[in-house]
Amino acid sequence: MLSDPKRLEILKLLDAKPQMSQRDLAQAMGVSLGKANYCLKALMDKGLVKLENFRKNPNKRQYAYLLTAAGLEEKTRITLAFLGRKVAEYEALEKEIEQLRGELRIRRSRTGVPAERQAENY
Repeated sequence: MLSDPKRLEILKLLDAKPQMSQRDLAQAMGVSLGKANYCLKALMDKGLVKLENFRKNPNKRQYAYLLTAAGLEEKTRITLAFLGRKVAEYEALEKEIEQLRGELRIRRSRTGVPAERQAENY
């Protein structure tokens, strides 16, 4: 089963460049050709990606991996979930930084470090 981050990575790659080959996809993802094939098949089985032949291309073996409506919806869902997690992490980190700065201010005020030097260090 594909994790959300891996599924999002593939969907973004294919959305940006649908004509990319499985070999190109494998290279972009940093995985083996077999794993890229497995991932594509899983996405096609779920109805998120469809394989389409370029009709006007003289090379009839050239295909495009197109995101279906469900694929676009899934990409949006995963992106929103990812964004929500990152915003929560950012806010928690901001709160932790402010707390640490407050602790430093208190410590420095107890040790008599001048205010100018306090500002230099953070």
